[in-house]
Amino acid sequence: MFAAEKLIYKIDIKKEIGSTTWLYTQKGFAEAIEKKADAILIHMNTYGGEVLYADSIRTKILNAKIPVYVFIDNNAASAGALISIACDKIFMRPGASFGAATVVNQTGAEMPDKYQSYMRATMRATAEAHGKDTIIQGNDTTYKWKREPLIAEAMVDERTIVPNLIDSGKTLTFTALEAQKFGYCDGIAANVDEVITKFLKFDDYDLVTFEPTAIDNLRGFLMSSVLQGILIMLIIGGIYFELQTPGIGFPLAVAVAAALMYFAPLYIEGLAANWEILIFIIGVVLLALEIFVIPGFGIAGISGIILVFAGLILSLVNNVNFDFEPVEKGGLGKALLTVTAGISLGFGLVLYLSSRIGAKGLFRNIALNTNLENKEGYIGVSIENKALVGMTGIAHTDLRPSGKVTIEGTTYDAVSEDGFTPKGSPVKVVKFEMGQVYVSAIVQKP
Repeated sequence: MFAAEKLIYKIDIKKEIGSTTWLYTQKGFAEAIEKKADAILIHMNTYGGEVLYADSIRTKILNAKIPVYVFIDNNAASAGALISIACDKIFMRPGASFGAATVVNQTGAEMPDKYQSYMRATMRATAEAHGKDTIIQGNDTTYKWKREPLIAEAMVDERTIVPNLIDSGKTLTFTALEAQKFGYCDGIAANVDEVITKFLKFDDYDLVTFEPTAIDNLRGFLMSSVLQGILIMLIIGGIYFELQTPGIGFPLAVAVAAALMYFAPLYIEGLAANWEILIFIIGVVLLALEIFVIPGFGIAGISGIILVFAGLILSLVNNVNFDFEPVEKGGLGKALLTVTAGISLGFGLVLYLSSRIGAKGLFRNIALNTNLENKEGYIGVSIENKALVGMTGIAHTDLRPSGKVTIEGTTYDAVSEDGFTPKGSPVKVVKFEMGQVYVSAIVQKP
């Protein structure tokens, strides 16, 4: 009687850990379960990536119903080390290494200790999840960690000392032989086939590899934290500039396109629900009403800002209505950070670009640097209205803050320094600058 052929499902992680690799993992695990695979083998070669996505992959592995193994084919640094430790068995190619899991920013600078503390605890907890071996020697019974948690912590913190392994001041990175010696490698193999036949003991097996589609790669790209921050920046910036200019133009087109790119992949993934997209739209409408219809700035404007923020943030997390129990650890914080960073960068970019207008480079042609000579048909702004300063009149229309005022029977364009001034209110001309009349409402004494 022949043994049944074993099915090994292989998922490649050979790029930076991020939204795309997380998507690969989710789809790969689902397909492995659907095909009733006997084991999942992660073929890894990465220098790391985003901790939150690595933590999601780690959790997926620890909760898997079928064995998950990893073959480190050269590198498993930083976030890759966390994922490797989560697997049931670790195999390495000769010359491979893994470790160096200190949290750094995109410039490579080490993050503050609160981030390192989170990573230290995560690494320890992942090692502890594999439990202990029971060792019986004569009448003595001892328990030894299958993967020593202190070693996992030493991959993050250079202050951690592991006797006979690493001193303080050095972050731990294992070679294949070192990892095997200290229980962090279950076998050294030249390739995937050797891992399966020599160490997993599957002589008769079928190897199926997860093949991502172009749509998978596009969705992964659109769901990256960096791109989501940029899209939020374009959404907010586009809305702001559209509300500042008459008619419908380019800023609105940019905002709509960015909103579609932001919400579409989240909706497909099931993260963004209809009501979350709807409250974002309602928030934008309230902001428009506050600016163009309702005088002043009050409940509608504040509510609009809150709803826009809420729509953007809630679309990033896996909540069910207002039940946040399904949201993975750190998910809400990541969403809040992404939205806040996107909006902050948007304002920062606007300020920067404003300072560059007319300067050298790309923006040198935006500002008007030409001398406007009379002989070429240009005329100066009349300063006759300067004589109106100090005179009083009434608001001919609502000033929002621009509008018209009537002074001694003549109507003039004017801007209210008080913001909104209702039609019929008594006003006083307070200054004249750059051809523009500025007025202020006259407070009536009771």
